[in-house]
Amino acid sequence: MFRLTDFSYHGKTVFLRADLNSPVKDGRIISDARFRAVLPTIIYLLEHGAKVVIGTHQSKPYKGDYITTEEHAEILSRLLGQEVEYVEDIFGNYARERIKALKPGEALMLENLRFSAEEVKYKPIEDCERTFFVKKLAPLIDYVVNDAFAAAHRSQPSLVGFARLKPMIMGFLMEREVEALTRAYGTGEKPRVYVLGGAKVDDSLRVAENVLRNGRADLILTGGLVAHVFTLAKGFHIGDANLEFMAKRGLLELVERAEGILDEFYPYVRTPVDFAVEYRGERVEVDLLGGEKSLFDEHPILDVGSRTVEKYREVLMRAKIIVANGPMGVFEREEFAVGTVGVFRAIGESPAFSVVGGGHSIASIYQHNITGISHVSTGGGAMLSFFAGEKLPVLEAFRISYEKFRGKA
Repeated sequence: MFRLTDFSYHGKTVFLRADLNSPVKDGRIISDARFRAVLPTIIYLLEHGAKVVIGTHQSKPYKGDYITTEEHAEILSRLLGQEVEYVEDIFGNYARERIKALKPGEALMLENLRFSAEEVKYKPIEDCERTFFVKKLAPLIDYVVNDAFAAAHRSQPSLVGFARLKPMIMGFLMEREVEALTRAYGTGEKPRVYVLGGAKVDDSLRVAENVLRNGRADLILTGGLVAHVFTLAKGFHIGDANLEFMAKRGLLELVERAEGILDEFYPYVRTPVDFAVEYRGERVEVDLLGGEKSLFDEHPILDVGSRTVEKYREVLMRAKIIVANGPMGVFEREEFAVGTVGVFRAIGESPAFSVVGGGHSIASIYQHNITGISHVSTGGGAMLSFFAGEKLPVLEAFRISYEKFRGKA
């Protein structure tokens, strides 16, 4: 695959596909983490005289954080110390005129790519090539740099559509992500521990099936809703309040699948020994074997308990490789961040090579100043797809582009 240092960019127009999709509160972006992650790539391109056209999506249609990229341009301008022009267009005449007017070392930000209907659906490269987005912009572009690892599991025009038309190059962030995940997945070092938490239960089950069946993991620790499903699969009752919540989320139908994983790999999947609920305004921890389990009937589980954190910590401190995705509970509430913070701190203190991903995971790591983690991935869904053994469309597009243009670098 092409790397950023393989080409000369002076005077060349580069379409940089970034993933600056960020959390929004009251219409304003509240985290610049993804902006900082892509800065080295932008700075390198600008310093080497490129004319940089930045494209990103933000959320999905009809959601509260589905906003324009005007503030994205403002944040990048502040971080770079130079103006990044906001262009209120994607591939129309105005956008094309502003791209043509760029001078070496200048950058602009296109409007939210998902304002274009073509960018919302997943299609093969052939279909993406035929979109108006690609056909209108391709004549103006010399190179495509993709640094949007968090969207690498998607096949959309801005992500894969230029691959056979222009050299498609990994940005520095993409390169770091691919190297770290490949090391964690492909290594023979043992023990290899996967920590699967959060709410993406279906994705986590795919990861568990893949890494256990292919000998890529020695132990799996569970938290969040993933732990709920496996705890039920082990035959424990976690109360009416939690069953009702899981039924609404369609999670009960995944219990049978979790049972299949346990039938095949029972000793290698660990579940919490205690959980925490809110009772009379306070955090109360309930032991799964001997505690007041009747509390689960009225009060939803909001975190794993302290005993679970200690047991998980013992495992993590002995690990050589750790892959973690998703929080242990509702970490946004301080009294129920105990599990997430405790487990992530243990990962940071472990001598293991560690990869941690997922938006909520990253937020918790930064919020609680957790250090020592080898690689914090910007991609939740993309990372899960990678460890589930699935082909990521963007990585496939890099390979296709490399095969076509490798003699022209």
